[in-house]
Amino acid sequence: MVAGSPGTSTAAAPCPGRRACFARRLVEPAIVNRIFFCGDPHGHFEHIIEAVHARRPVAIVLLGDVQAPEPLEVALRSIIDLTEVWWIHGNHDTDSDADYDNLFGSSLADRNLHGRVVEVAGVRIAGLGGIFRGQVWAPADQPRYPSPEAFLARCGKGNRWRGGLPRKHRSSIFPSDYGTLLQSKADVLVAHEAPSCHPHGFQAIDDLAVSLGVQMVYHGHHHRQADYRKDEAKRLGFRPFSVGYCAIHDEQGNIVRTTNVGEGL
Repeated sequence: MVAGSPGTSTAAAPCPGRRACFARRLVEPAIVNRIFFCGDPHGHFEHIIEAVHARRPVAIVLLGDVQAPEPLEVALRSIIDLTEVWWIHGNHDTDSDADYDNLFGSSLADRNLHGRVVEVAGVRIAGLGGIFRGQVWAPADQPRYPSPEAFLARCGKGNRWRGGLPRKHRSSIFPSDYGTLLQSKADVLVAHEAPSCHPHGFQAIDDLAVSLGVQMVYHGHHHRQADYRKDEAKRLGFRPFSVGYCAIHDEQGNIVRTTNVGEGL
């Protein structure tokens, strides 16, 4: 879900079941690049494994809604020694205890880019995982809770999960997460939420990208391989890329793998 004003939400494209099979197409990029940005896997990793074996990128970045059916390092065991694995979380990564534990509790937990800037294959990548939720913060409204600590101070003990934030809100974007990134500089921003050029995007993502000084923004969440107008970069100050469900883009924005999911939706 994509949060709108407090108490309301707009829906991303429906999440396909984990056993669903969709037509797919590998695309030969003009050049081999170092980093692959991978759209919402929702538990499907065969296409990522195939692409890594075929193209050998230095690193891959998962753009949220990972939903690994087993610990992430196990799901990706055949490529774990071939490429660096980095990720941000999406809203569905807190749907269940298993979704959460297989990602945040995996041996790749330290590869979470959320709320920080990391140099990956020579590229400074900033990460903003999760989504805006009206119960916490729905830009451009004033935030209801500036930080997880502020939320916990008002959250009844019965609503806590494992002694902390409710599981659902561990994928909510708090202003404190966002504010930390505002103090940084990067080359690329990866986010689960979309910038304002998407019908359900946010100006707050634009503002963060401009503050970071990035050249490109890659996002997932909406499952559609949106084709943003070429003049968007001039208006926004960065190049936006919508990476569809189980799709892959390289660091130049070229499509490495696409699917039929979302076409005509």
